[in-house]
Amino acid sequence: MERSLTMELVRVTEAAALSSARWMGRGNRDEADEAATSAMRKVLDTIPMQGTVVIGEGEMDQAPMLYIGEKLGTGTEPLVDVAVDPLEGTSIVAQGTWNALAVIAIADKGDLLHAPDMYMQKIAVGPEAVGKVDINASTYDNLKAVAKAKNKQIDDIVAVVLDRPRHETLIAEIREAGARIKLIPDGDVAGAMNTAFDETGVDILLGIGGAPEGVLAAAALKCLGGEIQGKLIPSNDEEIARCKTMGIPDLNKVFYMDDFCSGNDAIFAATGVTDGELLKGVQFKGLKATTQTVVMRAKSGTVRFIDGEHSLQRKPNLVMET
Repeated sequence: MERSLTMELVRVTEAAALSSARWMGRGNRDEADEAATSAMRKVLDTIPMQGTVVIGEGEMDQAPMLYIGEKLGTGTEPLVDVAVDPLEGTSIVAQGTWNALAVIAIADKGDLLHAPDMYMQKIAVGPEAVGKVDINASTYDNLKAVAKAKNKQIDDIVAVVLDRPRHETLIAEIREAGARIKLIPDGDVAGAMNTAFDETGVDILLGIGGAPEGVLAAAALKCLGGEIQGKLIPSNDEEIARCKTMGIPDLNKVFYMDDFCSGNDAIFAATGVTDGELLKGVQFKGLKATTQTVVMRAKSGTVRFIDGEHSLQRKPNLVMET
């Protein structure tokens, strides 16, 4: 892939963040998501690539744009897989809380897992704990392993967990182990990514979230030198059948980094929509808006934080095609 694509992806996530941020705290999650999706789709068509959506807004009959299988870009090489979440945290934006992101990842064609839209058990850690955790191990053993890898005590460790009733037992296990917990309402891509940055105070992500978000998190952690493991959790016969159609008859199969994102390259970008531990959200002031984006590439290991200032007068629709 061309390294110039890194900045092209920044344009994509900036546009989605700028468009959806206008809906912050207004209680309209669908409108916020639609704004992000429309802006992201418009910019993606200007990027020099032949992209195919493998993680998107749903199947063709469920989503009007950025659906799985949709072709993106100008039609020139390179050929890439595209994973998107135009607004990771629709409820976050609707409520005006923390850590909503506009997210995209690309990799060479065939390198990203075509994860089905179902639940997945996940464990994610930053570089220091790579190779030290095991999704099949106990919660205590994983927390102990991360603590040892990071030269901490277990009671220093912070685990990120989605605040859901299904995690009642997991939360009890973490507390019994003596670790601390950061419960989040949504946004486990941000939670997984934050494990790789000391300044966020996050050491490990545990629990059940969406499988598509697992692919996006894997692309980010591949760039950052971290690790994620996952196991699909189908909730009905239809989802079990879909797993088998994908060639996954064993529902206990563990997905490792190379399953999520094979090859030696990936590019990941995320722009803050609302404020978070890692990125500031969009700020509007008069005829200007500011954004903060992280963009990174696995092949080079480069991680860039980009502060953008946008003229809403020159770019009234928040998107410029050229």
